[in-house]
Amino acid sequence: MRILIYSYNYHPEPIGIAPLMTELAEGLVKRGHQVRVVTAMPNYPERQIYEDYKGKFFLTEYKNGVKIQRCYVWIRPQPKLIDRVLLDASFVVNSFFPALMDWRPDVILTTSPSLPACIPSTLLGWLHACPVVLNLQDILPEAAVHVGLLKNKFLIRLFSKLEKFAYGSATKISVIADGFVDNLLEKHVPANKMVQIPNWVDVNFIRPFKKEGNYFREKNNLNGKFVVLYSGNIALTQGLETVIKAAAKLKEIKDIAFVIVGEASGLERLRQECTNCGADNVLLLPFQPRKDLPQMLAAADVGLVVQKKNVISFNMPSKIQVLLASGRAIVASVPDNGTAARAIRQSGGGIVAPPEDPQELANAVLDLYEHPEKVKTLGYNSRKFATEQYSFEQALKNYESLFYSVTADRETINPAIASKQEV
Repeated sequence: MRILIYSYNYHPEPIGIAPLMTELAEGLVKRGHQVRVVTAMPNYPERQIYEDYKGKFFLTEYKNGVKIQRCYVWIRPQPKLIDRVLLDASFVVNSFFPALMDWRPDVILTTSPSLPACIPSTLLGWLHACPVVLNLQDILPEAAVHVGLLKNKFLIRLFSKLEKFAYGSATKISVIADGFVDNLLEKHVPANKMVQIPNWVDVNFIRPFKKEGNYFREKNNLNGKFVVLYSGNIALTQGLETVIKAAAKLKEIKDIAFVIVGEASGLERLRQECTNCGADNVLLLPFQPRKDLPQMLAAADVGLVVQKKNVISFNMPSKIQVLLASGRAIVASVPDNGTAARAIRQSGGGIVAPPEDPQELANAVLDLYEHPEKVKTLGYNSRKFATEQYSFEQALKNYESLFYSVTADRETINPAIASKQEV
């Protein structure tokens, strides 16, 4: 099968959708499919085009059997409203040409975010008479409005119409959690149009290595410490100031060390917060190479998931699956009624604490520090749940089955399409 993946984010970006789409594309190639990816020049999370890709408008690469077609996008480190509009517009326009001028796909998978990517992917679906599967990693503009990232009334109306268009034009919609299903049902999206496929983790890559002899601990003078680790995006939706304030409340316990790994711009803001709070037990580090991710996660006793109160209930951070696979206890400072809290409780691998409450977060960490057997039990449950519910092989099979089903349905409706796909 010829599969076109339309995703703004892709390798070598280290977090978010990029690793997921990279693993999916390469996994499909290993299963015998022909895959190409239309994407932007890598720029996330620093919001700057990576050095090796600067000055290029179009670029074609090959990695592990996947053809990667990149295009220039308008990107600024501290974007204003017009910059965000130009970013989406530049990807919509510039990505369409390399996507069109290549082999005809049997099926198109497009990811949201970026929601505007549904425009060129839908147009390609019409031109090639092939089904389009919309993969929802977040629900826009609702999520952006809820946390105050999108306030312009005109753009809210525009994105709302775009959301309706995306749902209406997609052949199928793959969602990553049951909260998404509930949200879309309220928007009158037919239940039979949705397929729930959770995000996955490569449980062979992310494994519960021993802390003894761990290079990340040795490199950062963490041996003998009870390490509480956050690794990921540092944005408005996380509210990592809560972690800094919780760390300050535990700074008298010298055995507890907080480690935050993220993008440089976010770390600068947190560094000032550490100074303000006197949190000298917080270590701020830049993103580590992906190959070192398993060792970094294994260096922790506890992994953190952090969200603000106003994060919309269906939000499901992809880091949850990764932390579960690492076999570490989790403390989730997240809304109690949200998808993230439900996932943590179902796993049996973590504790849910109220969001934006430094004292409750500190209490949860202290409780685990004082009860090492509880940490061990939660870690065991984490790993077990990840291997049973979030394995990459299962997700890969589910996507492959979905692609086969939509192409079979399309050919049943119009047998002429089958011969047209051979062109």
